[in-house]
Amino acid sequence: MGLATVWFCVVVFFWLGYLFLEGFDFGVGMLLPVLGRDNTERRVMVNTIGPVWDGNEVWLIVAVGATFAAFPGWYAALFSGAYLPVLLILLALIGRGVAFEYRGKVDSARWRRAWDTVIVLGSWIPALGIGMLLATTVLGLPLDAQGNRVGGPFEAVRWDTVLGALAVVGFSLVHGGAFLTLKTSGEFRARAHRLTLRLLPIGLLPLFALLVVVQLREGALWTLITLVIAVLAAVVAWLRSTAGRDGQAFASLGVVIAAAVLTLFGALYPDVLPSTTDTANSLTVAGAASSSYTLTVMSWVGAFGAPAVLVYQCWTYWVFRKRIGTAQIPAVHTP
Repeated sequence: MGLATVWFCVVVFFWLGYLFLEGFDFGVGMLLPVLGRDNTERRVMVNTIGPVWDGNEVWLIVAVGATFAAFPGWYAALFSGAYLPVLLILLALIGRGVAFEYRGKVDSARWRRAWDTVIVLGSWIPALGIGMLLATTVLGLPLDAQGNRVGGPFEAVRWDTVLGALAVVGFSLVHGGAFLTLKTSGEFRARAHRLTLRLLPIGLLPLFALLVVVQLREGALWTLITLVIAVLAAVVAWLRSTAGRDGQAFASLGVVIAAAVLTLFGALYPDVLPSTTDTANSLTVAGAASSSYTLTVMSWVGAFGAPAVLVYQCWTYWVFRKRIGTAQIPAVHTP
């Protein structure tokens, strides 16, 4: 296995980590007006992700940064080919981060409603955009012989990439509900549990539809196996959630997204961005990779840096592992 293939696997791992961690993160934000009946309950929801949301977004930075360094051709073609969705994602993520910090700065219902709206939009828009972006890299863009996008700025917006956007949104809603069930207590936890049970059978349908489309177009025998694993893990998640085993249900959803990512990128390999106009113009792992020297240097840096980051993030989740409820939320205190 060459270094280019190794770094393709590394990029896939970063996207998997991001979708798993930021999936429930986005889901909590999207469910803010659904489950949060008053300010105290919305503070509970925000506090469940408060210590970890910024660390979760590091995975996106690393995934994009690794793509830029290891596969500059892939980075250039994909992100320039989907320029408008990428711009909207960045603006929404910026607004979302600001809203988390500012919503509690003024003791005003109108102030909090405004920032809560920013959190909701900042959760929906990136989930839609990232789903469309990942579907685009798997399903392809119209590329010429130089790897440049052919056509207008909305070439990435097609029914199959929209299905990818809905897939990430649906998974995020289900994963966010499961996370809130796992992290909260009391009557709020009971409502989150009931909502998760209602969402789970239908929220994952777009994801499975996307996997079937990719499997029929480009899949192999082993990606069919991972697709079946994703479906079985979803069934286990529903059964465990029904039984009240919140941790097992949440972990099973992690298996769902892991198997889904393996199916998508497994069907993509050895391409990194197929051309929908001529397969001869598709970008491949070998053709889009950086030089061997660059990949070697990146490997040494990653070998020492990545374990430290993983240990730190695992420690963060361990420290903030306990459930919280409305009883643990202190009175509003503003400057």
